[in-house]
Amino acid sequence: MKPVSQATSLRRAPVQRRSAERLTRILDACADLLDEVGYDALSTRAVALRAGVPIGSVYRFFGNKRAMADALAERNLDRFTDRITRRLQGTGGRDWRTAMDAVLDEYLDMKRNTPGFALIDFGNQIPVGGSRQEPNHRVADRLSDLLSAFIGRAPDEDLRRTFLIAVETADTLVHLAFRVSPAGDERIIQEMRELLRAYLARVLD
Repeated sequence: MKPVSQATSLRRAPVQRRSAERLTRILDACADLLDEVGYDALSTRAVALRAGVPIGSVYRFFGNKRAMADALAERNLDRFTDRITRRLQGTGGRDWRTAMDAVLDEYLDMKRNTPGFALIDFGNQIPVGGSRQEPNHRVADRLSDLLSAFIGRAPDEDLRRTFLIAVETADTLVHLAFRVSPAGDERIIQEMRELLRAYLARVLD
């Protein structure tokens, strides 16, 4: 798996294996420090120290900590879609409910267990710059492309709009669940599942 998509704001994409491994260490260190100190106190120097690389190696890939956080968000999205793909392989059939459960379960697991994810996720939580809307559009487009064949629907404008509404709804309610309880309030999560099932059934059944 590539450590980051080439579509990120990397100053320079890694070519050699050693360079790719260094980039992975930098992003891993960034994720760990986000959990420990938060975004405001994050610094490129602290990331370099934690990753065990010269500060110049960080600046080789990233101009600032925002670019580093953007790359971490893109890696999170890549890993999220990889996890959904692996989970759905071999399930047979085209049940959108199976796909929805896979998407929600993998997202909740990453929210609880992936370093830095609670502060960055797919870019929605980065506290400076940009719009909350753009990351959710990327997630919805990725899910449309990933799940269209599984559910037997063309990834057309209607499906992309349906997934965007579902992603925006889930985003709001998941963050509410984790504000109510650090582990995610299960009652809110269950209500979210029921709400999404009702909406998607009207559109996809």
